[in-house]
Amino acid sequence: GIKTLTDFHNEDQIVDMMFHHNDAVDVVQIPAFLCRQTDLIRQAVSSDKIVNIKKGQFLAPWDVAGILSKTKGAKEVWITERGTSFGYNTLVVDFTGMQYMLDNYDCPIVMDCTHAVQKPGGNGNSSGGNREYVPTIAKAAAAIGVTNFFLETHAEPERAPSDGPNMVRLEEMEELIDTLVNITSAAGIYYE
Repeated sequence: GIKTLTDFHNEDQIVDMMFHHNDAVDVVQIPAFLCRQTDLIRQAVSSDKIVNIKKGQFLAPWDVAGILSKTKGAKEVWITERGTSFGYNTLVVDFTGMQYMLDNYDCPIVMDCTHAVQKPGGNGNSSGGNREYVPTIAKAAAAIGVTNFFLETHAEPERAPSDGPNMVRLEEMEELIDTLVNITSAAGIYYE
């Protein structure tokens, strides 16, 4: 009874899911580095699943229009922001760009708060991160009207097989979610 979202990296994986595991997947996710791949996006749309496309760290907010132009006929499309890369193992979240997407695109905009604090390649052989900034990014996004959040959590992030440095500790998750609900409520934004 749990809804699932999973990455797909090529069209064949989506076709395999459609024919062999269709009931196991609720949301087809396109990874950030593949967000402009027309054939992959069109195959995702043909799955009749919700399609979540992670905006590439190399794209401007207005470039999302090109991505969305490939999603005609989709059941539902989400665009997930995770920041922009300017090198030096750091991602930067542009909240004016988030506002642009909220104002100009007729689809849910999701803030990926945990990958936004990731430091790609920051540990040399692996990615680092600054989990202490996840609440800051989440609260700022909520304050401008974002109501959809991607948050990774783990009981022991230091032992997580991947993305541990940017994961919210499980014991801190409930308070963070309550805070986000309170901010959106105070801003006059309500969840459906």
